[in-house]
Amino acid sequence: MLAGLVALSRDRVLALMSLAHGDEKHDWSSVSTVDPLVVLYGRILRFDPTNPRWEERDRFILSKGHGPSAFFSVLAACGFFPEDTLRGYMTKGNPLGGHPDRDLVPGVEASTGSLGHGLPVAIGVALALRAKGLISQRVVCLTGDAELNEGSSWEAILLAPHLRLSTLTLLVIDNHTSSIEMAPWEGKLGSFGWDARVVDGHDHEAMYEALSRHAPDRPTAVVADVGREDEA
Repeated sequence: MLAGLVALSRDRVLALMSLAHGDEKHDWSSVSTVDPLVVLYGRILRFDPTNPRWEERDRFILSKGHGPSAFFSVLAACGFFPEDTLRGYMTKGNPLGGHPDRDLVPGVEASTGSLGHGLPVAIGVALALRAKGLISQRVVCLTGDAELNEGSSWEAILLAPHLRLSTLTLLVIDNHTSSIEMAPWEGKLGSFGWDARVVDGHDHEAMYEALSRHAPDRPTAVVADVGREDEA
């Protein structure tokens, strides 16, 4: 299934998240990823829910694995598993746990949750695809701003441009939870060799434009500023 064929909307994903939580209250860590995920799965990524391991698919890694209910809801909306599965979120015997598990949940590329692991894994995936000659397949890794306090993240940020991983995109959800000042994002990530841009994390067209482009010889970074929880 090519990008753009899945009808996704923020309201639809939030409605599915209410199945997972049993009410209309959602964890901000997960809600802050809804708009970027809608753009990615509705308009950017190539995938086939009937064949989750389709070799020519794009790869998405949720490094911010501690807030997966929005991600699970998007996967359900795309047809990776029945939407009713969301009702058993984090209950015994249900595959949808507090962190995504690639062995249990169709559409999950990497089991994540330990902060700072996703981007290094994404680099390995991008290198493996290059070695196999799959040079048009994109690898997108979503992290939180506070997650980038982890040293492993910055080691990966330093390494990716050196390897000229033009198929790699780092998507940072900036919900202003980092205790370390991360701005200016464009200057900081750009100094490491990334093609970086900051966009409004609720503006779908701005995110689509930023996520659609990629430089021919270096990785791309898109920082989605979603505001603070107390502003939502």
